[in-house]
Amino acid sequence: MKATIYHNPKCGTSRKTLEILEQEGADVTIVEYVKNPPSREELERLYRRAGISPRDGLRGKEGDAAALMNADDEAVLDAMVANPILIERPLVETEKGVRLCRPQDRVREIL
Repeated sequence: MKATIYHNPKCGTSRKTLEILEQEGADVTIVEYVKNPPSREELERLYRRAGISPRDGLRGKEGDAAALMNADDEAVLDAMVANPILIERPLVETEKGVRLCRPQDRVREIL
């Protein structure tokens, strides 16, 4: 199975999710999204496939996120593209769907 993980190696949950993918034998493409951020269109597509809104994909622990809690989806996406650390991680995509893997075991839903 092929999988793409939007990964931050500094994040424990992201590292654990990657470990699950590797243990399950997935052919994993790793996208370090802070260094290589997805486009706005890609984020929209991922969130649509995951069945969540951009606000659901907002990393609330980041200081800049507080100002976006009442913003519309367009503003949230614009902020994520401008500052990719605002993207909650890890996002994983397989042919079975997309999940925001918090907790990391959510990845099993799409394996």
